[in-house]
Amino acid sequence: MRRSLPARAVDAVVLTVVFLRELLKSSVAVARAAFARHPRTASAILAVPIDLRTDFGIAVLANLVTLTPGTCSLHVSDDRRTLYVHSLDADNPAAIVADIRRTFEDRIRRIEG
Repeated sequence: MRRSLPARAVDAVVLTVVFLRELLKSSVAVARAAFARHPRTASAILAVPIDLRTDFGIAVLANLVTLTPGTCSLHVSDDRRTLYVHSLDADNPAAIVADIRRTFEDRIRRIEG
C-alpha cells in the first residue's frame, strides 16, 4: 500500500533534518582529523547493500552519502543492490554500513512508498 503524499512529505522533511545533523557531525569529525597533529584515519572502500526500488531513491542515497563529509559514493553495482562508498575513517566498517542504511536508506525507502 502506498503511503499518502502528506506522510511522504513529512518523511522528506525528517530526512532533511537528519541529513543536516549528519552533515554537522561529520564536518566536525573531518575537521578534527584534518587538523590533528597525528591523524588516525583508516580509510576503506565499503560495499553497502541497498534495498531501494527506484533509480531516484538510489541517486538520493548516493548523493546524501557524497554530501556527508568523510564519505563519497563511488559506484552502484549493475544489479542496483550494492553501493560502493569510500569512507575516510572506517575503523568499524560494519557500523558505518549499518549507519548509512539506518540513517539514510530507511528514510528514503519510506519516501519511495
